[in-house]
Amino acid sequence: MSRIGRLPITIPENVDINYSESEITVKGKFGVLQTKVPNMIHIKQDNNTLSVILKTETRNVRSLHGLYRTLINNMIIGVSEQFQLTLILKGVGYRAAVQGNQIVLNLGYSHPVTIDIPPTISAEIVQNTTINLKSCNKELLGLFASKIRAWRRPEPYKGKGILYKDEQIIRKAGKSGK
Repeated sequence: MSRIGRLPITIPENVDINYSESEITVKGKFGVLQTKVPNMIHIKQDNNTLSVILKTETRNVRSLHGLYRTLINNMIIGVSEQFQLTLILKGVGYRAAVQGNQIVLNLGYSHPVTIDIPPTISAEIVQNTTINLKSCNKELLGLFASKIRAWRRPEPYKGKGILYKDEQIIRKAGKSGK
């Protein structure tokens, strides 16, 4: 059995969980999330705890045990607290702004880069160089942050680019002169 899959999930008071044979829906104060669950995995709810139980013990099902426990736990945390990611723009002239439902980035290109913000994600700009992203869906939040980051990956020589909040860039020495 999976060590992570065995752990019970505590359910906060303001979260409602509906489970059918193949789908789980989690409702909370920040939104509604749902996902499909394989038939080999059963979910058992007791008072304010949730357990993920295997119906059969095959290698493939055991490999999914911890995964689905973590996915359900992330759904519960997301609808009750929300997830937050912070991106920092490092570089001369790098700026960000929110215009309607788009983020406009000046990243040293000859044109500004505009990226549409998905409806489940909220973006806030602090000091023109810090982007705070919040969402109840951890997967979409990570994908959107990586989409923004793909425009200017951090480079190892000067440390410029779009970085996550506490990310450390390992710097390389440049060319040494004679």
